[in-house]
Amino acid sequence: MTINSNQNSLFQKIEQVRRRQGKIRDTHINLAHGSGGKAMRDLIDDVFVKTFDNPILSQLEDQATFDLASLSQHGNRLAFTTDSYVVDPLFFPGSDIGELAINGTINDLAVSGAKPLYLTCSMILEEGLPVETLRRVVSSMQQAAQKAGVQIVTGDTKVVNRGCADKLFINTAGIGIIPPNIDISPRNIKPGDVVIINGEIGNHGTAILIARGELALETDIESDCQPLHELVAEIIKICPQIHAMRDATRGGLATVLNEFALTANVGIRINENAIPIREEVNGVCEILGLEPLYLANEGKLVIIAPQEKAGIILSTMQNHPTGKQASIIGEIIPTPPGIVLLKTAFGAERIIDMLVGDQLPRIC
Repeated sequence: MTINSNQNSLFQKIEQVRRRQGKIRDTHINLAHGSGGKAMRDLIDDVFVKTFDNPILSQLEDQATFDLASLSQHGNRLAFTTDSYVVDPLFFPGSDIGELAINGTINDLAVSGAKPLYLTCSMILEEGLPVETLRRVVSSMQQAAQKAGVQIVTGDTKVVNRGCADKLFINTAGIGIIPPNIDISPRNIKPGDVVIINGEIGNHGTAILIARGELALETDIESDCQPLHELVAEIIKICPQIHAMRDATRGGLATVLNEFALTANVGIRINENAIPIREEVNGVCEILGLEPLYLANEGKLVIIAPQEKAGIILSTMQNHPTGKQASIIGEIIPTPPGIVLLKTAFGAERIIDMLVGDQLPRIC
């Protein structure tokens, strides 16, 4: 079969149209946007690819591929993490689900000492979700990624029937590279070490609680959602011998300390007067019968470090924007093993146990 010039011109125009980046014209998500057809391709092109644009993502393959030699320039071990975000409401004082997903994954990498490099983004969308809401979330994700110096390189989108989800859920995964000679693990914790935190606890949990509008309370508390990798990089630069680090998210400071104590089989004593807490957070907790030590955070770094390095670590943290309120809040003790003790403002001691349930569901 011979193709004449008119047919060839027509084929070229068809190809140009097919290659042209799609544009979604619907105002709300519908089931066609998860069908695998043109509607889904238009959604991905117009909302995700256009916003997350980078050379790796633009290949539009089923996977992101990397040159191992370029990765190894950063270190000799890979850190890999994943998390899902179902926070309600989607937008709250100080942040939103998009920024939360990026910073939360970055922080999970950072506490291993890793330099975060690449993230994935998978979304479950409920039929009827306003497209403008999705654009706002995706834009927030990209702004957070750019600010942190990471790239969102691959992802997936699924649409479920109305009522089978709550607006949208996000799953992210991330990879980073751990520099040589860095070994951060609760197994390294020893009696005599100190406990350091980078600032006020409970702000995120309180902000979410107020944003739900179920209580007649008004405050100016905002979520502490922020990336911690730059602060961690500064800390390990002056003290590569950090024994343990973790970001205190669900379950709060108390849960992190209990996990440390159980893993290392040591006791931990913290000083109530040394823990940074806003008066408004304490007030909300008193009204509702909540314990601020269990409230969620999204930008709080808990560090266990050798006592002789405490001064320089604290000074370094306080000179960084995300650690200005850093404080030494406790110490590691040999006994009782696996137990966290709180020295109260009155001088007594009480056990801070692992949280059994969830004070506030759908917090992250």
